[in-house]
Amino acid sequence: MIKTSFNFQTLLVLILLSTGFNLNAQDDSDNYVMHESVMVTPDNTHLTILGENLRKHNMKFHNEGPFNASVFTISTGPNAGNMIWMMGPLMFKNLDSRPSSDAHDKDWRENVMPYIKKMYTVEYWRRNDKLSNFENLDINTYPIIFVRYGEVNQDMAFLMKPFFEMVSKTIKAMDGDNPWELFYNEFRQGDLGRHVASVDFYKNWAEFDAPGTFRETFNKTIGENEWQRFLEMEKNLFTNTWDEIWEYNKYLSGK
Repeated sequence: MIKTSFNFQTLLVLILLSTGFNLNAQDDSDNYVMHESVMVTPDNTHLTILGENLRKHNMKFHNEGPFNASVFTISTGPNAGNMIWMMGPLMFKNLDSRPSSDAHDKDWRENVMPYIKKMYTVEYWRRNDKLSNFENLDINTYPIIFVRYGEVNQDMAFLMKPFFEMVSKTIKAMDGDNPWELFYNEFRQGDLGRHVASVDFYKNWAEFDAPGTFRETFNKTIGENEWQRFLEMEKNLFTNTWDEIWEYNKYLSGK
């Protein structure tokens, strides 16, 4: 997500999913960053009980290491009102030892699930470390998160690499701190089309009013003559995109 103007807030950098167009080659290292993400619809008539029980569950079973839990509330977009429960950062091998004791499962089943109306797909989002502009970010300092999901036009996969390189190079050349992450969905989502997520971090809502510098930096870094081609690449790459703003909930996260 790129801090430019509100109408051009985020430039997604999309990558295709695991089969057919795997451009994820940089992630076959021994270490990588991945998060498990679950979206839930809370029962609004029991928010207090849900909050207390979810906090206790996370404090007891998800308070450190790869099983650390973070909870976000979705403030805008088609899923506004829902919550994101996220675990990580982790790797697939960590899932073999994830909390799954009788006590853990009983607590989730009896104290959390009764106050949730619906649980959506469980997703695993893996970060592109080479392109992301992110290092030791404190979520308490940047509690507002702008997420843009994208669905890829698979016929345009050949445009992905140069598009990624332009976006990443520009963000890293911008003045100030511009924490930005790019995540790929590790598994196909069918009609959901949630192939990729671009994530930008804000200290407060007032930052949305600040003038953006992406295009100015792009012109200096990539070249003014490349801007129109860049926009055409973006237009052709995506079949659908949509935005959400998340707000970190320290209390529900058990912190």
